Amino acid sequence: MDLGIHGNTALVTASSSGMGLGCARSLSLEGANVVICGRDSDRLTRAKESLEAEAKGDILAIQADLTNPEDIQNLLDKTTKEFGQLDHIVTSAGQPTDGPFNSLNVDNWYGAYDTFTMSVVRILQAAHPLLSSSDVGSVVLITATAVKETNPNMAMSSSVRKSLIGLMKVLSFEWAPIRVNAILPGSHDTPLMTKHAQDSVDAGKYTSLPEALLGWADNPLNRLGTPQEIGDVVAFLSSPRAGYVT
Repeated sequence: MDLGIHGNTALVTASSSGMGLGCARSLSLEGANVVICGRDSDRLTRAKESLEAEAKGDILAIQADLTNPEDIQNLLDKTTKEFGQLDHIVTSAGQPTDGPFNSLNVDNWYGAYDTFTMSVVRILQAAHPLLSSSDVGSVVLITATAVKETNPNMAMSSSVRKSLIGLMKVLSFEWAPIRVNAILPGSHDTPLMTKHAQDSVDAGKYTSLPEALLGWADNPLNRLGTPQEIGDVVAFLSSPRAGYVT
């Protein structure tokens, strides 16, 4: 199926690895020009090289910290200078430092809110004029199943991420015809998931990493998802094929 996004420009945040990189890959395979960003320049360079090996669109990599408004403006300025437009934004982020509620202090909460909510608020506010100029503008917010299926020891992830769902619902009305959607991934085969699984091995919950990874795949398919599978859903939601989905 041709998704009809060839030549469009998509910005994927936190895209030097994991789900963000999977989204960038799927969009680039559909012929979109893709802008990736992240804080780690070495990892960003490796991500760009891996994408360019098979991309059908152009790849632009920009080092950026999305808690810094100046970095956000620089990111958008370089995007429009390179491609002249911005049609799609996909916001991705890692996992907040989490734990039992009583183990978290006020600074932990403010830090998580700044990273996982305010970074999205800042980039969407700055990018709105560009998305409004596009005939196919779309936003996809990547959150987590924790916004609906809360888990012990994940107080911040279960709380802070919920704000993005409220934001999505409001913007889908206020920004129409720009389409705004969110996806709630479960357990996927990413470096972060491998770390969580290894931590559970070290804590004695599992005897090996493969056993731990299988234990984290608590779903009917009995396996972890792949970043590419998330990316394919995001590419579809960003495309005219999903033109009535918001």
